[in-house]
Amino acid sequence: MDLGLAGRCALVTGAGKGIGRSTVQALSAAGVRVVAVSRTQADLDSLAAECPGVEPVCVDLGDWEATERALSRVGPVDLLVNNAAVALLQPFLEVTKEAFDMSFDVNLRAVIQVCQIVARGMIARGVPGAIVNVSSQSSQRALTNHSVYSSTKGALDILTKVMALELGPHKIRVNAVNPTVVMTPMGKSNWSDPHKAKVILDRIPLGRGGECGGCHPLPAE
Repeated sequence: MDLGLAGRCALVTGAGKGIGRSTVQALSAAGVRVVAVSRTQADLDSLAAECPGVEPVCVDLGDWEATERALSRVGPVDLLVNNAAVALLQPFLEVTKEAFDMSFDVNLRAVIQVCQIVARGMIARGVPGAIVNVSSQSSQRALTNHSVYSSTKGALDILTKVMALELGPHKIRVNAVNPTVVMTPMGKSNWSDPHKAKVILDRIPLGRGGECGGCHPLPAE
């Protein structure tokens, strides 16, 4: 299917694994020049080998100054996919400051920073653009031990709406996608227990979670 994206440039965060990696692969196959952002150099090396032409950028998006330096060297971007996230799951009464700070730094603050950098570039060039924020169904439903993670995704949802309102006049579209559990490495670490996964599977008419390249379905009992 021709997506009409050939020749464009996309920046994808969290590109080393799971949904982000599959997004890079799909965009690259569609003729898009992709800037792949990950904090893990080994993941970027293997991705670049799989998808020649991908421009790897290794940076921890939780570090504001390092992110500013790394992305200031990236050329014009037409499409941004904010996929990077951490899921540090803890019971509400045991939530730590460290888990809270890291979760909001990566899942929300970094999105704001990366979007500012990319959107300012689009506006300066006078071109339309598109931003996609990868949120989660956990922003819509209460799940045990998800108080902080769900809060970051709920905040991301409303951030997306405000960005769409403010950036729309500049011809920049902003949308969010809210997938259910996908068995990426992060998904596996939190949902490999069949008894725990049943809570999610019972809510899904198809009886299975999401899948992407190299991912596996949620384990059934």
